[in-house]
Amino acid sequence: MTGDAANAIEARGLTKRYPSGVLAVEGLDLTIRQSEVYGFLGPNGAGKTTTMRMLAGLVKPTSGSAIVAAGRPGSPESLARLGAMIEAPAFWPYLSGRDNLRLLARYCRVPDSRVTPVLKEVELAERADRAVGTYSTGMKQRLGVAAALLKAPDLLILDEPTSGLDPQGMAEFRDLIRQLGQGHRTVLISSHLLGEVEQICTRVGVISKGRLVAEGTIDEIRGGAELTVRAQPADRARQLLEEAVGADRVGLLADGAMSVRVDLGRSGELGQLLVMNGVVVTELRAAGRSLESVFMELTGTEAGE
Repeated sequence: MTGDAANAIEARGLTKRYPSGVLAVEGLDLTIRQSEVYGFLGPNGAGKTTTMRMLAGLVKPTSGSAIVAAGRPGSPESLARLGAMIEAPAFWPYLSGRDNLRLLARYCRVPDSRVTPVLKEVELAERADRAVGTYSTGMKQRLGVAAALLKAPDLLILDEPTSGLDPQGMAEFRDLIRQLGQGHRTVLISSHLLGEVEQICTRVGVISKGRLVAEGTIDEIRGGAELTVRAQPADRARQLLEEAVGADRVGLLADGAMSVRVDLGRSGELGQLLVMNGVVVTELRAAGRSLESVFMELTGTEAGE
């Protein structure tokens, strides 16, 4: 497989079946462009972490291929340009944050001079000389990101980085991710929290039961708008709408109105269609589909499960 230089990650047919027989990821095609913050969204157990471990070279896929940061996963070329925090970061609790990073820097053959800049980048410099055992969950997560930044990577992979944080910690971490995604750096972040992804990501991929079920911008994933239509005669209105947008996009609401899933720009066109065919329209109201409703449709689960 030859990767496109404009893409940070390209995966084709990526599959992982464990010896136990569990199929964690199946036939995954994934394209992540340079310099974007990409949200990898899915319920717990959907295959997010397994996918990230394969991309980072920590797990060998059963089949399929990938190019990650211009190299095969786990190759020296890829690892030189990749920083990752997958699952909970682990550090020596009796050492300070700074000393933990110094040890990691030497292991990665990175000069000690990188330690202070990455501590500043994650806003941990003032607390870097305290023992990690005294750190809060949020501080440990920040230190994990600092460790991933030691090599000044072009690509940063973060697996559920806000897991275990309180609301304030989550908000602070969202600001950090926005900062990390500026400039040339690409960020791949996994989450099952819709609000988190919606606020910080430029594009999103939704995975369910090991398969990618949707990919695009937040607006593209939402799939347009939901129109609430109230008209008489109702049967004639429904027939016209189903012919215009497809029967699967028209539904009846509990109060007798109709719900129509359609691109927002077509609302005027549909209203005119009804009026031109003798239908009296008493309500035509548009509302954007929520990411949560789309998530439930795609995965069959509620957000946060």
